[in-house]
Amino acid sequence: MNKSMRVMSERPLNAETPRHYLKSWITANNVFFDRNQGQIPEKAIELSEWRLTIDGDVEAPLTIDFETLLRMPKAIAANTMECSGNSRSLLTQKASGNPWTIGGVGNAVWGGVWLKDLLEKAGVASNAHHVAFEGFDKPLGKAQIKFIRSIPLKKAMSSTLLAYEMNGDPLPLKHGFPLRALALGWTGANCVKWLRRITLLSEPFRGFYMDDVYRIHDKGQNPKTGSTVDAITIKSIITQPEIDEILPIGTVTILGAAYAGETDVDKVEISTDNGNTWQLATFIGPDEPFAWRQWQYVYSISQPGSYTILSRATDRNGEKQPMQATWNKLGYGNNGIREHGITFRVQ
Repeated sequence: MNKSMRVMSERPLNAETPRHYLKSWITANNVFFDRNQGQIPEKAIELSEWRLTIDGDVEAPLTIDFETLLRMPKAIAANTMECSGNSRSLLTQKASGNPWTIGGVGNAVWGGVWLKDLLEKAGVASNAHHVAFEGFDKPLGKAQIKFIRSIPLKKAMSSTLLAYEMNGDPLPLKHGFPLRALALGWTGANCVKWLRRITLLSEPFRGFYMDDVYRIHDKGQNPKTGSTVDAITIKSIITQPEIDEILPIGTVTILGAAYAGETDVDKVEISTDNGNTWQLATFIGPDEPFAWRQWQYVYSISQPGSYTILSRATDRNGEKQPMQATWNKLGYGNNGIREHGITFRVQ
């Protein structure tokens, strides 16, 4: 993989961040991965014309303009976002979907308002238990299915941001300008872009992107019976060296990142002997809720040859990254240790 975005499809645009750029705690806006179901708007909507509607099971439906948002108390949060199918192509058994390697993930500092502040303004009805998001992007394909997703009210009220800034700049158009939902610590499928409507519901939204995809299921299983893709699971990736890179004998600095969605990462361990023994890596850089931890491991090599490095993350609840991922038809949630190992050569 070179330093250019690896484009997997143009319509809709789906492209992953090169491994090189994942070595930074902050992923720059211009190389942050692209994941879309519909067409990116051709031009930005005029902020004077944009409105956000909050309706459904609320006591008083609201329509809010952008200036009103800016006058509300501001929230800033770091958040690592990952595509649900990230690392799909690394699975031993083929799964359907875009062939992501490890670049369907990135970390940014987002600015906006807490969703709960707006929902409290509208007044949450007693029968409301889910919150659906709809953008103003246009669907692609003959079926013209809108990308609408819902999350539980508990998540909406506890840790969901409506973001209008990304890494200190206005939200880029391709990342949802002027406003996107961010369910912190959950996969990108739960973070609808180009937000125009928020609807409170008594039950989860019913539709293609809730019932037929973003469900973990096996071949022959009805997707509706599978579990919904939501929180990111414990995972570590190796960002340096590159796959099959040739290095001189001596000290090799192994770099990587680990993340666990809503849970903090407790430790990262490295194995240089196919998982028989493990040594602790050292954390470097910031430690923020919902954001990945950067880590490093210094490895001394005195003999030429081929070397394979494995990394294993453990979260604060004791949940360990599995040695091998559990396969599912759409390849969601690949966090296997072996799938993410790196082999390089020393001469």
